Amino acid sequence: MFDDQAFIDKMGALERRFQEVSDLLTQADVLAKRAELTKLSREHSELMKLVSAWQDYSRLRDEIAQAKAMFESETDVEMREMARDELRALDERLAAKEQEVKFLLLPKDPNDAKNILLELRAGTGGDEAALFAGDLYRMYMRYAERQGWKTEIMSTSEGASGGFKEAVVLISGKEVYSKLKYESGVHRVQRVPATESQGRVHTSAATVVVLPEAEEVDVKLEDKDLRIDVFRSSGPGGQSVNTTDSAVRATHIPTGVVVICQDEKSQHKNKAKALRVLRARLLDLEMAKQEADERDQRRALVKSGDRSEKIRTYNFPQDRVTDHRINLTRHNLPAVLDGDLGDMIDALRTHYQTEALKQHAMA
Repeated sequence: MFDDQAFIDKMGALERRFQEVSDLLTQADVLAKRAELTKLSREHSELMKLVSAWQDYSRLRDEIAQAKAMFESETDVEMREMARDELRALDERLAAKEQEVKFLLLPKDPNDAKNILLELRAGTGGDEAALFAGDLYRMYMRYAERQGWKTEIMSTSEGASGGFKEAVVLISGKEVYSKLKYESGVHRVQRVPATESQGRVHTSAATVVVLPEAEEVDVKLEDKDLRIDVFRSSGPGGQSVNTTDSAVRATHIPTGVVVICQDEKSQHKNKAKALRVLRARLLDLEMAKQEADERDQRRALVKSGDRSEKIRTYNFPQDRVTDHRINLTRHNLPAVLDGDLGDMIDALRTHYQTEALKQHAMA
């Protein structure tokens, strides 16, 4: 593939485009236009990774050619052995770099650079499920903190004994959706609840949904399609709770999707948050429809974050976390719940990239 002249010409064109974009980003008129600057900066970032990997690959090819020439011309046995070892090491590095270039050439998910709405819901297990949903909430908040991302609570519904029946959080930052999109699904916990006098292990579950944040250009909400109801808030929230109609229920009439926000004291702020969540859910519905259509057409071999299946188990008695999609098990459960998710997320991304690469090769 990489020896094909058409491919080499393509990479040369991408290198020239990278230089062109780099030059544009230094021009005053571009710097003054926020939308154009954002678009070019994103293109520059993506091209820089690809061009850098391609240049590394090309340099390795040159080093291998030199090492082969040295090996073939060397007469000293010890020096030939050293040259052979160097060739092996260079070949391994070249194979890894080739794989990296292939990954970077895969069609990009248009949502990868977006912020997300993270939705957590307690599933089977009653109060224990709500407590587990609270554990997952803290886990993702700690991971976001480690990544330098910003978080904003959109809506919450607390469990009777703590945790959350439901929580929706906006997470903003670099490549948020790209890193967290595979977290959607059913998460299961196995542990002895604090209320269990017999010391028996119970199994509970919570559902995680990761939605790319939808901008107005992604989903246009028509007034005729919306019903906005206001009512008095319930639960924690200060003096205005149960005294003013600050809570908002936004209903999208064509789809029946309903969003309730009541955490803010201001009706205006609750409405803005509700519409933000509503856009994300409507975008997710459209994405799910497109994915289903593509699956029917292509009989896709790759599944990604299917919410109907159990994706991960957190086993407290055995101090382990298992991701069932890639058969990956990690120990030190407290560290994972404290947001140490990096290696698990990296493993998931690599797995799905590899599957996409196989499918792309078959197309």
